[in-house]
Amino acid sequence: MKNFMLIFRGPDYNEQEFTADESQEMMGKWFAWVDALKTENRYVAGEALMPTGKMVKRNNVVTDGPYAEAKELVGGFFVIRATDIDDAVAHCDGFPDYGIGGTVEVREVVVFENM
Repeated sequence: MKNFMLIFRGPDYNEQEFTADESQEMMGKWFAWVDALKTENRYVAGEALMPTGKMVKRNNVVTDGPYAEAKELVGGFFVIRATDIDDAVAHCDGFPDYGIGGTVEVREVVVFENM
């Protein structure tokens, strides 16, 4: 099995108008997806990300980011185990944010032997 990173993009949750029940339902979907991946021994790690941060460029040039102009924010990530990229893509079916315009970017994790 190889490791694949699932990068979650979508609207800023803080700007969404969810009722308390809708928020609870959404979190339940996330927990159910993680539980299913764990049951299949595919879940390696994952975290949500705050919607704001800093962009660091050469010579320590630091600016606010991600930029407000961005239509999609990177909201978090998972690392999962899969046999190949098609297998990893197949395990994105449980992504709860498809209904609010979210997307998943799937990338294979490169393993460097000498690190």
